[in-house]
Amino acid sequence: MSTTPLRLGTRRSLMATTQSQMVADRLTELTGRPVELVGVTTFGDVTKANLTQLGGTGVFVSALRDKLIEGEVDFAVHSLKDLPTRPDPRIALAATPVRDDPRDALVGPVKLADLAPGAKVGTGSPRRVAQLRLLRPDLDYVAIRGNADTRIGKVHSGELDAVVLAAAGLARIAREGEIAQVFEVEEMLPAPGQGSLAVECHAARDDLIELLSVLDDPATRAAVTAERAVLAALEAGCAAPVGAYSVTDGHILNLTATVVSVDGTGAVRKSAAGSPLEAMALGRDLAAAMIADGAGTLMGEQTH
Repeated sequence: MSTTPLRLGTRRSLMATTQSQMVADRLTELTGRPVELVGVTTFGDVTKANLTQLGGTGVFVSALRDKLIEGEVDFAVHSLKDLPTRPDPRIALAATPVRDDPRDALVGPVKLADLAPGAKVGTGSPRRVAQLRLLRPDLDYVAIRGNADTRIGKVHSGELDAVVLAAAGLARIAREGEIAQVFEVEEMLPAPGQGSLAVECHAARDDLIELLSVLDDPATRAAVTAERAVLAALEAGCAAPVGAYSVTDGHILNLTATVVSVDGTGAVRKSAAGSPLEAMALGRDLAAAMIADGAGTLMGEQTH
């Protein structure tokens, strides 16, 4: 067993380094191989532009992938929902570790139902805004950027009445005590892959793919494969109001997805079930059924 540390590329934010360290510790525990973190600044970290304007997916990923391809790091850890749906043949998704809580959470003094009409709720996600408008069309939804600490700080300062963030991310940085409400998936479908991590390496590194495979959870991989297949078939990045969630008992994969118009006035929501081995086809077929029900028309409204 080599004692040379593997170089793990990670974004520099607290959340990114925390989840990367979790993966590093687990890999060392399972294989004995030491791992060192290598901080990488991505375009999504430094730009002030709204993520919707940037096209969403990929802005946090491309710099890390460049380091992989150039051989400057051995593997990288991402939030899986940040990955573009179009595969890069040079990159292998070596592992999808066991998924954490996929749900969205409201940080603020009270639950969504108890916020006063006109209260300001911050989120950078059109998906969240669209679904929140279905629940509370009378609130003022404000687009925000920044890491979780920055966003929560806007609530403490009084600039916002509440913010919506991923429950898993809040737990990873030990801020779950500030959650006023966790939205059940029946209320608000998460982003495809939310709560999951992606462990990537160079596609030519068979030795590394084999080593990292100890981190893979087949149930998580089947679920996120189905969710991301819906997103890919709808040809939508994370800038589009698409939610999807899938879960398997090992025998049956249950998948639910929704497309909601940005103004929250219309939605298409459908479910399907199938074999975990057919996760990709299940997602594609569900997306086709949603398009037949008018999902494409709703998605088109985001540009108006």
